[in-house]
Amino acid sequence: MSPRLTARARPLPALAAVMLGLAILAGTLPVGAQGATWVPEIFRDADLALGQRLIREHKCTECHVRNVGGDGTSLYNPKGRISTPGALRGMVDYCSTQLNLGLFPEEVTAVAAVLQRDHYRFTKP
Repeated sequence: MSPRLTARARPLPALAAVMLGLAILAGTLPVGAQGATWVPEIFRDADLALGQRLIREHKCTECHVRNVGGDGTSLYNPKGRISTPGALRGMVDYCSTQLNLGLFPEEVTAVAAVLQRDHYRFTKP
């Protein structure tokens, strides 16, 4: 094999790796593809630690238990009326408004991102 042909062939694996990396960063790979986890664009920069803290502080789980019984998780139904990441964020905003929690927009997004990660797991935009 000539050195010239080898030099041309080397960039292809590197280009493939770069393209895979860009796909992962862009969130275009579904959950499980090449080990990537898809994150909806709306939750891309969410502070998950903040979301977890707010869920604990505002006793979201306890409220859900009071409303639906059991451990409260039956309220998380991705095949129900909350079927998109935007609808999920909207529901968290609705809860904040109805319960006078006074969450800022980035806090609503953080809580919704935790719910996406732990319960809903939407796999497409």
